[in-house]
Parts: sequence; structure tokens; C-alpha cells
Amino acid sequence: MRNIWTIAKREYNHYFISPIAYVVAFIILITIGIFFASLIGIYRQQALMGGAQAPDITPINWLFVFLLVFTTPAITMRSLSDEARTGTLELLLTAPIRDHELVIGKWLGAFLFILSILAVTLIYPIIMNSLVTPGIDQQLMMSSYLGVILAAAAFLALGVGISAIFTNQIAAFFSIFGLFFILWFMMGIFAQLVQGSGAEVFGYFNIASHFDAINSGNFNLRDLVYFLSLIALGLFTGTTAVEVRRWR
Repeated sequence: MRNIWTIAKREYNHYFISPIAYVVAFIILITIGIFFASLIGIYRQQALMGGAQAPDITPINWLFVFLLVFTTPAITMRSLSDEARTGTLELLLTAPIRDHELVIGKWLGAFLFILSILAVTLIYPIIMNSLVTPGIDQQLMMSSYLGVILAAAAFLALGVGISAIFTNQIAAFFSIFGLFFILWFMMGIFAQLVQGSGAEVFGYFNIASHFDAINSGNFNLRDLVYFLSLIALGLFTGTTAVEVRRWR
């Protein structure tokens, strides 16, 4: 556990000197900030017209996860591929660190970075709750943020896992993005095009449908198992790829 935490802290600190990480944070926060401002305007206008309703934070969190589809590949593409390219991975493999500790540590560092960005967005529901009457549905908000955390953890695990396969960051980026594109967009499209059990299968593998369920407050064990399975798959893939490099 100590090795995992040491690697995670090193990885987390690296993001604060990485231009790509700052660009990702800027894109996410600015985009959500603009969307939030427009959302507040809509709710204030509804209040003035006498049709006030409880403000909904879920569109903001949906946008956050949607942006992760495009930005997570940039964050994770160098996690292990860059270590392999520069030769530092070989040095790490000679240290008293287990393969899974290295992969989990890399994933945890990236996860903490995304959580830091997510923490900044907590100001939006606070502002919304104070400006709009009635206040936010607290239970729905908690479910929505849980969905964001699970989706982010899954994206990052898959990204780190694929990064371990490559030595080229660009190849890792497009492979990660390609997988996310399939899981977020294509699986949903296929689920609508086919019928019967095929639609259920494609629908189950669609990340967006599972996130939408949690984001709307309809949390169930099926969605939790799905995201935990993706996390386990990503970490297992990364660990296996590192083990293969060790024995080459």
C-alpha cells in the first residue's frame, strides 16, 4: 500500500507541472462555467415567471463526464507509455515494486487529479442552491456526483491500462479515445439499431446509459457492478502489460 501511495503522489504532483493537465482542467472548468451561467439564467427566468422548480445539477455533471470522454485520453496517454519510451519503466521494474502497485498507483494519481477538478465544480451547486428557490434535491445531487466519480474512475483505469500496452503516446491516445468512442457513442447507437437480446447486450456495454441511470437518481447494483468491472478490467490490462514487459 505504501508503494501505491508513493507512486500516486508522484503522479498527482506531476499533473501540476504538465501543460496538458492544465489545458484539460481549463477546458473542463471553462466549459462547465459557461454552461452553469446559462443554466442559472434559465432558472432565474422561470422563478420570475412564477414557474420555479428545484434546480437540477445533473446536466452539469453530465457535461463533466461527456468532456472526460475527450480529455481523459490526453491525461492517461503518457501514464505508462511514456515510462516505457524513456526507459524509466525498466528502472521501476527493477525496484521492489509489484506490477499491480505500479499500475494502481498511476491510476490513483490520475484519479486524484480529476477529483481535484471535480471538487472545484462543487461551487456550482452551492451557488445554485443560494440563488434559486427551492433548493437542490440533495439526494439526487449525491447520486449524480457518485455517477461522475464512478465514470471518471472507469475512464482512467481503461486509459492507464491501454497506455501500458504502447510506447508511443499518440498511439495510446487514439486507442484510448477509440475505445471511449465505442463505449459511449457506438454501443448506444447499436442498441437502437438492433432488437431483442442484441439491443440489451449493446445497451449494457454503453457507458452513457449506466451513467445516465445513476445521474438521474436511479442507482442500482447493476450500474455499480458495470463500473467496477471496467475499473478492474483496466487495471488488470495494465498489470498484465507491465508483466509482459518485465519478462521480455
